[in-house]
Amino acid sequence: MSDPRITVVVLTHNRIAQLIDTLMHLRALAEHPPIIVADNASSDGTATMIELLFPDVLLVRCGSNMGAAGRNRAVAFVQTPYVAFCDDDTWWTPGSLDHAVAVLDAYPRVGILNARIEVGERRDTDPVCASMQNSPLDSDGLPGPSLIGYMAGACVMRTSVFRSTRGYDPRFFIGGEEERVALDVLAAGHAIVYCAALGIAHHPSPMRDSALRRRLLARNAAWTAWQRLPPGEALRTTARAFNCFRREKRFWRDSIALLRGLAWAIRERRRVPDHVLESRDIVKRAALRNPAHVVAQQPGTNAASHRAHTPEIAEK
Repeated sequence: MSDPRITVVVLTHNRIAQLIDTLMHLRALAEHPPIIVADNASSDGTATMIELLFPDVLLVRCGSNMGAAGRNRAVAFVQTPYVAFCDDDTWWTPGSLDHAVAVLDAYPRVGILNARIEVGERRDTDPVCASMQNSPLDSDGLPGPSLIGYMAGACVMRTSVFRSTRGYDPRFFIGGEEERVALDVLAAGHAIVYCAALGIAHHPSPMRDSALRRRLLARNAAWTAWQRLPPGEALRTTARAFNCFRREKRFWRDSIALLRGLAWAIRERRRVPDHVLESRDIVKRAALRNPAHVVAQQPGTNAASHRAHTPEIAEK
């Protein structure tokens, strides 16, 4: 019987071989959680193969490549209080889901748990996890280090918290899509916590477009800043995005796309409370003292992190 407390959502796009491996591992978990696959309009026969090989898995066909927003479609079918997210080249390790349920049951303030990532056959801990473990934020009364960011493909969330944020906006596609959600979660008074007892295995797929990802990260960071952060920070983030586009030799096309989205971002503007900004300032000051720790707090905005934890993307 499935664990009635937690569901696993897997996001995929054109990685059928990796997805089959992931689903085999998830199926073997003692928790036997319900599994939902959000297929971002794969063209490699993903939907047919999943229906044939995994009839017990709920397949959600997104109709188009929605990027991170494909997770929203899957969460619409979740009937459990908690939802664990992974990608088509990651899977939850034995016992992690039971532990996540126990932690979230015991700590109602926690909205998101970020797992420890074990990379490759050697199961080396991803360096980003060490920086999360060394968070400079006050973690009193929490089951682990407090964070201001998380990894979309390596976290467990309260289903109600995910829905209250409206999930991931399709305009972001993929790359830093977590930041706006994280800001809204913190603004609502929930905590984001690193939980080293939760494990997620990651066997990176070679199917990646790092240059495109860098540009999307820069664009999305600017849009998020205009949506939630003080104007000065929004201006600085926008300037950094323009510099990124220039370095990638895509200045005009990407700059126009960013500027076209500003009207929407400003319409969505809702500045986060001071306590959230104060936490960000603590993280920034810690990063100046030790740059390696900046990833701990905003993994969703870090290019290296996203290269490791997002599905394949393509030019739209």
